Amino acid sequence: MAYFFRGIPAGAMTILVVEDEKKVSSLIRKGLEEEEYAVEVAQDGEKGFQLASTGRYDLLILDVMLPRKDGFTIVRDLRAAGTMTPVLMLTARTSTDDKVQGLDSGADDYLTKPFAFEELLARVRSLLRRGALDRAGVLAIADLELDPVTRKARRAGRSIDLTAKEFALLEFFLRNKERVLTRAAIAEKIWDYTFDTGTNIIDVYINHLRNKIDSGFDRKLIHTVRGVGYLLKED
Repeated sequence: MAYFFRGIPAGAMTILVVEDEKKVSSLIRKGLEEEEYAVEVAQDGEKGFQLASTGRYDLLILDVMLPRKDGFTIVRDLRAAGTMTPVLMLTARTSTDDKVQGLDSGADDYLTKPFAFEELLARVRSLLRRGALDRAGVLAIADLELDPVTRKARRAGRSIDLTAKEFALLEFFLRNKERVLTRAAIAEKIWDYTFDTGTNIIDVYINHLRNKIDSGFDRKLIHTVRGVGYLLKED
């Protein structure tokens, strides 16, 4: 099996490890889970790219030499698509040219094998801190606010309780406010590439979100663009 998932602890930082050597991926996963990170593992580059493209991870750890899609290509394609999740690359290659290629492809850090797990952990902490700082700004429109760091939402000073999917959906809207988001774009961002766009699950979640952020307010923020998708804007 190319993909493993273990239950994500509430509030845990989520890390995707893309590594085809089962012994290495198992050791990394075990060590990170002991540090209370939530870890998912993919063992080929294509699956890793599909998962990483969802944007639901706080950090990606990518091996360079992967079946089906190499690490350099994964990073380049993610950056080209606008996915800016921090990336730590792992490789047995030690030359300066290889390191430069990895960083130029869009990776944030580069660690050569073999490595001490303590060093990997230190780099993970550093990249997660950097990512948190990048996301530190509160997202807002009208009287609606969302804090990506504390994961709290408020409208007109009133706290809004959101599920993980609802939070991700609202964050996606806020980062793209006043832009029409198609159902396909929402599916690819909030769900993975195996999502069946023929279902009405997106509309169901939109309705849940509307009930939480628009219900009871005169000014509606989530608008339907018929035949296209949805739009977050002030009236």
